[in-house]
Amino acid sequence: MMDVQVWIEFLKENWLVIVVALVVLFLILNFVKTVVKWALVLVIAAFIIIYSGISVKDLSEAVSTVTDQAASIGKNEVLNVMKNEAKDAKLTQNSDGTFTITTPNLEVTGSKDSDKVKVTSHGISLGEWKVNDTVETFIQEAKKNSK
Repeated sequence: MMDVQVWIEFLKENWLVIVVALVVLFLILNFVKTVVKWALVLVIAAFIIIYSGISVKDLSEAVSTVTDQAASIGKNEVLNVMKNEAKDAKLTQNSDGTFTITTPNLEVTGSKDSDKVKVTSHGISLGEWKVNDTVETFIQEAKKNSK
């Protein structure tokens, strides 16, 4: 990631350009109410980024890091929801050999022959997950609740 000292030096050397850019951005946001407004905002932001010397590689690394962290946090939250809602989980055995487990906030689908399940939360697919201890416990609890 970028060194904090680099940012401090950049801000010291270019504070006037940044202030002018911010003033122009606020003027644009206040007076222009169309798609053109956002195009101008993006152009000014791109100019500042290019002018500051931040490379596309730095930006992509930052986006990748944030995305990975968000995915990890999201998965941990869903695993916690699984633990908390296991007592309410209901398993439905489908005729094609697959199963569907539903709770108030989750839907988990899979087959007994697979080591992966598809997880959906509030209608949003969270992808295919490998069956770990938490997921296995969730499946077993749903089976008990459905008898």
